[in-house]
Amino acid sequence: MNLLARLNAWERLMRLDKPIGILLLAWPTLWALWVSGGGKPSPFILWIFMLGTVLMRSAGCVINDFADRNFDGHVERTRKRPLVTGEVGTREALLLAAALALFAFILILPLHRLVLQLSFAALFLAASYPFTKRFFAIPQAWLGVAFGFGIPMAYAAQLYTVPNEAWLLLVANVFWAIAYDTEYAMVDREDDLKIGIRTSAITFGRFDVAAVMICYGTTLSLLAIYGQLENLGLPYYLGLLVAAGIATYHYTLIRERDRARCFRAFLHNNWLGAAVFAGIVADHALR
Repeated sequence: MNLLARLNAWERLMRLDKPIGILLLAWPTLWALWVSGGGKPSPFILWIFMLGTVLMRSAGCVINDFADRNFDGHVERTRKRPLVTGEVGTREALLLAAALALFAFILILPLHRLVLQLSFAALFLAASYPFTKRFFAIPQAWLGVAFGFGIPMAYAAQLYTVPNEAWLLLVANVFWAIAYDTEYAMVDREDDLKIGIRTSAITFGRFDVAAVMICYGTTLSLLAIYGQLENLGLPYYLGLLVAAGIATYHYTLIRERDRARCFRAFLHNNWLGAAVFAGIVADHALR
């Protein structure tokens, strides 16, 4: 395989051609960076966290495909992934994941030691998530913790401590992740049932749509409480109102459980995260 083909295979293995995962990881991190930074986060810290988000999401995708390499070939949506087709070997994939994680760790070396300590937990969460699908009824909750761990790290980087508000925001992100990743799991439910993978869509069964909407409602309620604790104003709550409208729109997409529409709802969560962020930015800008 020539160099160009190899790089193309790595790009697809890291899912750089599908940036939705990076965005869903970035939004809660940006929420925390903006609030903990009083609306003016350090540009240097912002740069570190955004690049680190790309690196760690890429590493997580590689580990996920390594863990699922014996399953993905039986799922229509994933049967052409590089580890399944043999374009990338297992040893090569592990080395790539290790290199990505190492680069991410090097990035945070200039930051407060609490960030470094939290990074080990973040690495464990990212590396272990793919394996939770073997035994955990709702692995999406684990994903939510992994995807939201940039929140306490952002607070630690700027305040040198992690207040209770940060953990509340992390819990809100867990419920959001269960909502959007259940929509994602609804796409693959039939295939996952055949191969024995556990997902929230399977666990919730015929109550999947209701569970998604409850999770959205819980997310928005916790974000409202978070806003009160952080003394956020009207623009923030207008952002939450827009996010609630987006969640309602997702109900119209998933209620019939059509695969294409469920996937469309999953992708559309980018705008829900953006709405919350816009409210935070506007609130601080207008103070």
